[in-house]
Amino acid sequence: MNIEAFKETIRKRAAIEEASQGEWVEGIERCWKAEQEILSEDIPSTVAYFKDECTSEEFSWISEIIVDLIEQTRSASLMKSYEELAARYPSECEKYNIGWCLEETRKVFEEHNAQ
Repeated sequence: MNIEAFKETIRKRAAIEEASQGEWVEGIERCWKAEQEILSEDIPSTVAYFKDECTSEEFSWISEIIVDLIEQTRSASLMKSYEELAARYPSECEKYNIGWCLEETRKVFEEHNAQ
């Protein structure tokens, strides 16, 4: 996982949100695509990043794309590490309604891994 590229993408995503209040769909989607590519390129290093370095703010932004990321990777270790992030950052979960996202992510993971 290229941590610097990920952090830069998160900075861009935050700037887009601040400037456009979520109205610049093309820019948001480009950031989401970049986040997903970076986080899926090397699952073990992404899991390590989630475990050791991921901030609460980054966790919040990851939550925008986690369902698609889990659907793409079908990674049990990634799913578990995301659940651990949610447990580590309960105030972020409450503030941004990430509990719903976590439930949806679990559902997608179970559906795709049952096949």
